Amino acid sequence: MTSLLIDALLLGAGATAFMDIVALVQNRLFGIPSLNYAMVGRWLGHLLGGTFIHRPIGKSRPIRGEAALGWIAHYLIGVAFAAMFLVLVGAGWLSRPALVPALVFGVMTVLVPFLVLQPGMGAGIAARKLPEPSAARLRSLFAHFSFGLGLWITGLGGMLVL
Repeated sequence: MTSLLIDALLLGAGATAFMDIVALVQNRLFGIPSLNYAMVGRWLGHLLGGTFIHRPIGKSRPIRGEAALGWIAHYLIGVAFAAMFLVLVGAGWLSRPALVPALVFGVMTVLVPFLVLQPGMGAGIAARKLPEPSAARLRSLFAHFSFGLGLWITGLGGMLVL
């Protein structure tokens, strides 16, 4: 169990960092905005107070430390996803990281923002209430695809260390 937690911590943090680097490059090169993690922190802060849905989250009362809370949650979710991934594919994946399972899993994780985060932040299921829902969906899908790619790349890095 300890080994799984350590592997998930390293894999999840690495994949999440890769996802963030991809978002930064997209923003710098193409002006594509990434998710404002302070709003995630705000949503989580209000969630602890019993409010799940906001209309929209930007109009909700700010939460002290929301940016830090959002970023910490972002990385903890990445670690939790990595743990789920390792449970699904087995610990043997780390000795021979395969690209396709990592990409498929990464893309599947987009269901969480589509079905939980976006509705909770007032954007509706799969961002349907946003002015450009298709663009928002593609950004989310690409972000989670990059998380999957980050799983594979981080897994390869771990294999090189072994």
